[in-house]
Amino acid sequence: MKKGSKRHWLASRTDVLAAALASMACVCSWNAAAHDHGRSNHHSPHHQARLAGEIIPVDIYDPLGLVARGPQGQLHRLATGFGFTEGPAADRHGNVFFTDQPNDRIYRWDAGTGNITLWLEGTGRANGMIFDRDNNLIAAADLHGELWKIRPDGSHKVLIDDYQGKLLNGPNDVWINPANGGIYITDPIFPRDYWDADDPRRQPWEPTHSEQAAQGKGGHVYYLPPGGRKLARVTSDALGWESDSWPNGVVGTPDGRKLYVNKWAGDNKGGTWVFDIRRDGTLANMRKFSEWGGDGMSMDERGNVYISNGEGVLAFDRNGNNILKIPTGGGATNNTFAGRDGRTLFITGPANSVTAIRMNVRGSDSGDSCR
Repeated sequence: MKKGSKRHWLASRTDVLAAALASMACVCSWNAAAHDHGRSNHHSPHHQARLAGEIIPVDIYDPLGLVARGPQGQLHRLATGFGFTEGPAADRHGNVFFTDQPNDRIYRWDAGTGNITLWLEGTGRANGMIFDRDNNLIAAADLHGELWKIRPDGSHKVLIDDYQGKLLNGPNDVWINPANGGIYITDPIFPRDYWDADDPRRQPWEPTHSEQAAQGKGGHVYYLPPGGRKLARVTSDALGWESDSWPNGVVGTPDGRKLYVNKWAGDNKGGTWVFDIRRDGTLANMRKFSEWGGDGMSMDERGNVYISNGEGVLAFDRNGNNILKIPTGGGATNNTFAGRDGRTLFITGPANSVTAIRMNVRGSDSGDSCR
């Protein structure tokens, strides 16, 4: 059951207008996507499958009424039995592709039928993913420290496998700036037991060295310009970034002007920062957004940021105030807005499962419902 479901109309007139305009733009985007989808799929282009599966009885904190009312506004377990789910990415029709990283697989959830099917095996141990404008999956593939472009037919191209000639730690999450198509990736070092014995990144936990730093973890955020072939490092000690850490989730605003990056920590308090994005893709004006950090993130049409971590999914308004908590009964690794109307919050978590809940808001970042 949800607590505090009474709605609070706290937004200023400006925020309300902005939200309305974003919603109208999103509806147009979804209608266009649905029209295109209807050409090649026998299902109604407007058909949104009702969430099926077991309802997980969790206590949701939702004072602003972001979550839908009724049974669909409860957390549903869509499927379970995976090794470790990650990387949910919604395509232009609201279907979700997500990874089972230990088993090196990508699965597909159909927004029209609710069915989950195996889509690809042999993914480079894909983690975070996002769709580009051409319907390719851009995947953070940490098997060999690479960034992949996975085409609709399942074939792939390695876009990046190093920074200045040195092996990346293991790209973890990815976001594409909708304003120009530039790609941001986070690159923490999480030693994997599937790395080769002679891999220079392989080491016991807790990691103490990296190819990207003389000492420490060398955890940074990188930027691949549109059409570029070389990464630019966009975090630095001079900017205020602490590189002996694990940068993890990344998401930005639809106008391409702000980037949010969080850090993983065992207590979920690695923190989240927000940066201004310059025209050349570099970052400026780093400031603390929240003491909460964690894993993958998404954004809704109002500019609220949804962080996945050991607590489940926590949402924060533009000022960093916690406005939503959706426990999953075992934490969450990532989340994305999906569904035919963009109002399904699809969650990878608990780690052996995928779950979902219907919302009263749509997603608005480029990897979610509005592109």
